[in-house]
Amino acid sequence: MGTGGELEPERSPDRGRVAARQSREVGIHLLFSPLLDLARDIRWGRIHETYGEDAELVAQMGIGFIRGIQGGDARSGVLATAKHFLAYGVSLAALNQATTQLGRRELVDVHAEPFRRSIAEAGLSIVMNSYNDVDGIPAASNTWLFRELLRGQLGFDGLVVSDGAISMLLTTYLTAATAGHAAGQALTAGIDVELPSASMTAGLRPLIEDGTFSEEVLDLAVLNVLRVKHRLGLIPAMSPPSVPHDLQPVSDSEAARLAREVAAQSVTLLANDGVLPLSPGSHRIAVVGPAATELRIHFGAYTSVSDGEMPVAVAEIIAGNVPGIDASPDVLPDMFQTRLPGVEPRFEEGARRLHPEAKTVLEALRTLDGHVEFHDFGSITTDGGFIAEDVAAAVKDADVVIAVVGERTGWFGNHTAGEGRTVARPELPGDQAELVAALSMAGKPVITVVISGRPLILERVHEASAAVVLAPLLGPMAGETIANVLFGRIHPSGRTPSTFPRSAGQIPMYHGHPIGSGYDHPTLPRYGYTDLPDSTPLYPFGHGLSFTTFEMSLQHASLTGDHLAVEAVIQNTGTRAGTAIPQLYARDEAASVVRPVRQLLDFTRIELEPGATATVRLSAPLCRLAYTWEDGRRGVEAGLVTLMLGSSSATIEAASTVEVPEVVIDAP
Repeated sequence: MGTGGELEPERSPDRGRVAARQSREVGIHLLFSPLLDLARDIRWGRIHETYGEDAELVAQMGIGFIRGIQGGDARSGVLATAKHFLAYGVSLAALNQATTQLGRRELVDVHAEPFRRSIAEAGLSIVMNSYNDVDGIPAASNTWLFRELLRGQLGFDGLVVSDGAISMLLTTYLTAATAGHAAGQALTAGIDVELPSASMTAGLRPLIEDGTFSEEVLDLAVLNVLRVKHRLGLIPAMSPPSVPHDLQPVSDSEAARLAREVAAQSVTLLANDGVLPLSPGSHRIAVVGPAATELRIHFGAYTSVSDGEMPVAVAEIIAGNVPGIDASPDVLPDMFQTRLPGVEPRFEEGARRLHPEAKTVLEALRTLDGHVEFHDFGSITTDGGFIAEDVAAAVKDADVVIAVVGERTGWFGNHTAGEGRTVARPELPGDQAELVAALSMAGKPVITVVISGRPLILERVHEASAAVVLAPLLGPMAGETIANVLFGRIHPSGRTPSTFPRSAGQIPMYHGHPIGSGYDHPTLPRYGYTDLPDSTPLYPFGHGLSFTTFEMSLQHASLTGDHLAVEAVIQNTGTRAGTAIPQLYARDEAASVVRPVRQLLDFTRIELEPGATATVRLSAPLCRLAYTWEDGRRGVEAGLVTLMLGSSSATIEAASTVEVPEVVIDAP
């Protein structure tokens, strides 16, 4: 889930700075990150690359990363690329690169918001187009998207790059007759650079010569490229290098420290009846599940592990070892959805070769409790591979069972998540849900660890488990981090950046749905699904438990100047240290346009010892509530706004209503 299961802004952009320094060490000036798409349909395979479902969360996380990459003075020598413009993650049926059917108000006010904020607050200067079409016009040739919205309303004056999208005008969408026409459409719409090759733009010359394509449009694109190169110091005769001379290499220990911090803050305790935390040596522990002994499962796409799987997949297809796929060097379109029989051991070998010091969950648990037993049941790829009676017999002497389950995420092979890998049923693959149910039927308390970069349908697992822990693609730090959480050496502090539905039939499901639609309403009961006993989320946005308890009280709420603000007191009422994450939401109670049932405005992390109390201030500019009015203006209408203090989007501890004046931000 983006940086993982943490709901926490990168206000301290150390991770971005380290990524920038690592990039400069190998001569890279441009990163294709961050991804600012909203994750609202969990069937989509790229959910794990996002920062979650909420525009405010995505904006804060994205801005922090961009500032870290580019440096406070934007002179790090590396530039970030925000992608994908626009609404790539809400495609029809969640199919990758499919059409997006949203009204312009939703596009402008919700999906463009992280880009708007990144341009204004972080100096974003590079944007990548998306691969969808928006209301019938491919994003790669959509003049309204780039000329009117991005460069006009959002004030962007930088570089727009593609990544294979221009060729789709010719081969996928069939809106261009030739390569040259595809390039002409894209550049006319506002794309400046064709990446990763020049297969389409190479055909522009004849169209320029016969007057079909304007040379002035090409000149403008070239100028945008030269401006970026000038900024990076890549034109020696025109500008000095912008990279600091004292750029220090990133040590392995520094990178590992930050990776460990990210992992520790990302583990999310979804449910717990008191069985956690465990104490080493005080329980007879049995570990079960196919993910317990696997390292590969902790890595997503766009990692070195996934990248290393590409040549394996190519070789298998070219060798003719994949039924139904022609042996051809031109195999990239096939690889994303092609299953590769029996390839898992080779992928696991690759992960261990790249990360020889990393521990599996089982190995890490045994370093803390040497008497942990493992029983090999369950499969990620096949169903019905165990007998329930055998499972019960294997764990009969255990006091508690840890079931480690999940899904693999990557580009190639048999993964169920990753780019190009949409699923109709976002559930635990194989027979893993049945395994958890069988363990519960055996009469043992089950602690289920779910390894996934996105929400899954987990109601059966929830009902069968005494505790559920989400471990979202923690990379080489996964095993030791998970073990430390289970044994209480790390207190879980992650929060869900996306909603977990109870059923696939509820998708798309997100907390900020329009008033009158969705599962929640401020005053009225809502119509639910007649075949579901409960139409609310299983785990709501912003949810996460701790090994301690907190109380939150709202002391003051106000509109001070142009800022909405609350002052809250947070107290640790339990017996352990822990991290509270108070969250500020708002609802516009008087608008001429239907508004969300709630909007996230601000949040913070605060660590408290047992019995300790702290006062926090959460605030946001009133303009965060802006939307497009019927007359085309954009702003906030005068009226009442309810400010809500919560520990999640579903657990509102206190609320207060303030009156706000009319504020016009953009005129038509």
